[in-house]
Amino acid sequence: MDWRTRIVIRKAEKGLAPEDGDGEFEWFLFGGILGDDPPRDRTSELRVLGFPTRHLGPVQMTTDTALGVTKKVVHDKIPLDKIPYVDFPTICFNPKESVEMPFRYIADEKNEPILPLGMRKLLHEDLNKSFDF
Repeated sequence: MDWRTRIVIRKAEKGLAPEDGDGEFEWFLFGGILGDDPPRDRTSELRVLGFPTRHLGPVQMTTDTALGVTKKVVHDKIPLDKIPYVDFPTICFNPKESVEMPFRYIADEKNEPILPLGMRKLLHEDLNKSFDF
């Protein structure tokens, strides 16, 4: 199966919602973000202990994106389905160099992914690395 068509198995029944920021939760623990394929379900330890769970949607996102989405939902009161996303964006550096990111990102007003500071430069530098055996 193509990696683009895989749906992340969500163990949490409920998605994160704006009302989750109204005092129900004091802390948010993130697990399964940038996880393995197949998933190892590392958050099962929290479920076994009875912690309430929420998911952030069906597409895997980077940790910084998950934090940004959580802030938008619980602090800014924006529902998960109202946040603009871009899935699997291609970051172009010039007409001959680009990299496709296999994650979901929050989209800016130009529908470009919001990347952490320095990430674009790091990705471009990584294009010049090779496997030396």
